Amino acid sequence: MKKMTLKAKQSIDALKRFIEEKRYAKLYNRVQRVLIGMRFTDGLLYKIIIYALLISLAYIYLYPMLYMITNSFMTMSDIISVNVRWVPSSLNWENYRLVWTALNYPRALLDAFILAAAPALSATVSSAIIGYGFARFRLPFKKVLMGLMIMSFIIPPQITMLPMFRMYANYELLGSIRAFVYPAILGQGLNGAIYILIFYSFFRMLPKSLEESAELDGAGRIKVFTSIALPLAMPAVIIVFLFSFVWYYNETYLAGLFLSGSDMLTLPLRLEQYINNFTSLYPEGSRARELMQAVKLAGNVLTLLPLLIIYFFTQRHFVESIDRTGITGE
Repeated sequence: MKKMTLKAKQSIDALKRFIEEKRYAKLYNRVQRVLIGMRFTDGLLYKIIIYALLISLAYIYLYPMLYMITNSFMTMSDIISVNVRWVPSSLNWENYRLVWTALNYPRALLDAFILAAAPALSATVSSAIIGYGFARFRLPFKKVLMGLMIMSFIIPPQITMLPMFRMYANYELLGSIRAFVYPAILGQGLNGAIYILIFYSFFRMLPKSLEESAELDGAGRIKVFTSIALPLAMPAVIIVFLFSFVWYYNETYLAGLFLSGSDMLTLPLRLEQYINNFTSLYPEGSRARELMQAVKLAGNVLTLLPLLIIYFFTQRHFVESIDRTGITGE
């Protein structure tokens, strides 16, 4: 009787242990499912890591923008005050008025758009033609030509600056927009090798059967390019034009070298000249120079604002074009 009672007690204890282990196992599986998920990528831990990385990267990129915007509205007292770090005591629009008036902003913006759009359009057309030629024709010394094209991008512009300056001076291109447009027409504009490679890789992805069908119908090479290849390459056209436009718009080094003495300057270069001319009138450490920090930041905001507006209206086409051209390395 005692043995049966002992066995029953042991059985009950074993059943309790089994129930407890089962309960802990369910709890463990539930916690594991929440934290890690079925494939780790759908778990809470993975999402926390991803969001932490995204927030960190967003902070790195947004911190300069937030600093620039908030400080551009500061007054002289806000700048020299140690108690004001981020939020200005009042919105001081005088900084923007000074930059707007000093730069003649509408005229300066129009000049900047012309200086960026004309060579960007020329670079887009020439890069499309050159990229199509490399992708579809068997040219003599084709690999050598592509190697030289890539070398033209690898070599820093500081090395070729002096011979380019002398060559442009001999052809009387200095001080004119032609110093940007003519090289772009010949496929040697700013970062022209990248644009050619984008079109080259995109045209190689297009099926040749479409072009062969058009040739059987009597279309020539030019007709095939303009009617079939180029319309299909619109994602590459959008990417190349936007990239080229932004690079020409932000250019200061070569613009200051080739456009010196010209009335047409890029907006960042015009702002830089205004700030340098103003600060040269006042000694180091003066309050006027302290005020120019806020004015300079206001000028930077006005310089970046057109590009932000363009991206806001073209972001969908921009992202789709990047995905279709495959320039992300995928």
